[in-house]
Amino acid sequence: MKCYSIDLDGTLLNSEHEISEVNLQTINELHEQGHAVILNTGRAYADVVKINALQNLEIPIFCVNGSVLFSKSKELLYEATIPLSTYKEIFPILRDLGVGILVYTNYGGFPSTLPPLHKKTKEELNTLFQKFNYDEILEKDQLKIYKLIALTHHDELEKVEEVKNALEGKFDISMASSFPNNVEITSNEAHKGKALLRYQKMMNLDFEEIIAFGDGGNDLAMFEVATTSVAMANAPLHVQEKANIITKSNDEDGFAHAVRHLLNLQTEAIVK
Repeated sequence: MKCYSIDLDGTLLNSEHEISEVNLQTINELHEQGHAVILNTGRAYADVVKINALQNLEIPIFCVNGSVLFSKSKELLYEATIPLSTYKEIFPILRDLGVGILVYTNYGGFPSTLPPLHKKTKEELNTLFQKFNYDEILEKDQLKIYKLIALTHHDELEKVEEVKNALEGKFDISMASSFPNNVEITSNEAHKGKALLRYQKMMNLDFEEIIAFGDGGNDLAMFEVATTSVAMANAPLHVQEKANIITKSNDEDGFAHAVRHLLNLQTEAIVK
């Protein structure tokens, strides 16, 4: 069986954060042919299932950069968390660097997850992060922390490297950027590529090929384990350089275009 591992934002979703009919149809066709189709995203599970087009798909969903794995029947299979002791050390470092901080937990994202913030102004974001009481997070019972996002404004991108330099080599964590203005911090066991290999082993499957689709720095982890890696035309140059194939952009149905016209892996039934 072939495995198609697909990122969401900037890849399967267009700029309006929607799935086109042709992309959805392509997923259904691959699934019907018996291939493993997996959504492999940095989003929290709650932000994935809000997308109407995905609610009726019976496919696995890997969330928070491979931190949380759900089966096609929505069963929780695996969790990788950041120890609270590590969180307590990292948090003040991020605060001192003056970046916005998002905390993804088993209670949801605080003060938000990333998707609702995409259209916020700089002033709105500053107010959100300055007013939120982060101490309340640690008061929650049986707290699990899946991910931290250090978020900068687009006119302060130098802070991305400052965050990476401040944390690199000091903690047992993984860091990646889903967008140029963020750093996503997870457990070292949370990794989009490791998640694919972990799922294959857990479910006793044999992926003869892994075809990975992505546009962001956090998708490079998928590319590392993929037989074939496909980058979107809207991906940054450093991501495109790591891919085997460059397809059209996410606003041009690049996922469907790659499957139907570039990969030469599909059956004649879906060639159009």
